[in-house]
Amino acid sequence: MKTMHHMIFIAAALASSAADAQYTDGVVKIGILTDMSSLYADNTGVGSVAAAKLAVEDFGAAAKGMKVEIVVADHQNRPDVGSSVASAWFDVDKVDVIVDVPNSGVALAVSEVARLKNKLFLASGPATSDLTGPKCNANTIHWTYDTWNLASGTGKAVVKTGGDTWFFLTADYAFGYALERDTAAVVEANGGKVVGKVRVPLNTNDFSSFLLQAQASKAKVIGLANAGGDTINSIKQAAEFGVVKAGQSLAGLLVEVMDIAALGLPTAQGLVFTETFYWDMNDSNRAWTKRWQVERPGKFPTMIQAGVYSSIIHYLKAVDALKADGDGKVVAAKMKEMPTDDPLFGKGVVRADGRKTHDAYLFEVKKPTESKYPGDFYKTRATIPAAEAFRPLKEGGCPLVNG
Repeated sequence: MKTMHHMIFIAAALASSAADAQYTDGVVKIGILTDMSSLYADNTGVGSVAAAKLAVEDFGAAAKGMKVEIVVADHQNRPDVGSSVASAWFDVDKVDVIVDVPNSGVALAVSEVARLKNKLFLASGPATSDLTGPKCNANTIHWTYDTWNLASGTGKAVVKTGGDTWFFLTADYAFGYALERDTAAVVEANGGKVVGKVRVPLNTNDFSSFLLQAQASKAKVIGLANAGGDTINSIKQAAEFGVVKAGQSLAGLLVEVMDIAALGLPTAQGLVFTETFYWDMNDSNRAWTKRWQVERPGKFPTMIQAGVYSSIIHYLKAVDALKADGDGKVVAAKMKEMPTDDPLFGKGVVRADGRKTHDAYLFEVKKPTESKYPGDFYKTRATIPAAEAFRPLKEGGCPLVNG
């Protein structure tokens, strides 16, 4: 296992010893476990750390008598590494909460560690809807988005506009399986048909054989059940193969603003997908983005990075209300009890199954001629209200939900 690089910095000034005594070890310690070096690094990584720092700053921890530290590690997209870091953080480094964790396989492992150690996991990075379904627990809260949310928004929209036969290019691990499963269910529920699928190894450079299978299927829609670098590579290579020109369309099932920046509008134009945050949607988002860009100049924040900010803000509110941070179940219960409200996602709730709900949006990528300034990438096709944006509480199979 590679050496893990931990960066530690104090994000709030020392408070008085009397206030310190209210918290475990006198410190509220937040661990950002993320992808710092691989295919999800642009959508999470350093940008997630920048978002976490802004959350601590905006909460005003020091003025409230709270000392907060942030530690960071790279999970290398390996569940064994993620579990190892989580265990060491909770047992040795006295971390109270782990945040972000892109990669559903790693996240499912971290969720289980948090349950066993009675700590807290705020999942902004992973997508699998199983985190609030059969794998839910009282120590995990799922922020930002999930596979049901992406499938429901994008799958329904594509089928309703004529894309009724699908072939899936699926990342070969927990995330891809969940996204394919949830999207296939939506496609079929809306009268469409899945004609084939192929499993693609994570972090693949050459998609040619998989795209040839997709072309041979004659499906109207090629569903990309992948993310980050895999999404970028599959879309670029589909363009080289002339897939769209030949009459098939691509459905990017998890696409984020950094992916569009990497692809460029000439390649990405016309893509339709679902997200829960866009940096240029309103004045509040734009103002926050400018502050975030101090550490990420020339970049634009993703929904996952915004979710890191939002989840930490709500976590700190709950800890402040309790004046305690040591018991993960107690803090999670407090987060569910308190309504959410922050400048990026607005008002919402955390449900009994740990699912944070808020509006989602169906976006379309602009043509190059429609874009007026850097990062002006999206037009909004539909707003999906919070009540419809996530799987109904009773349908997930979460053991925490009665009935």
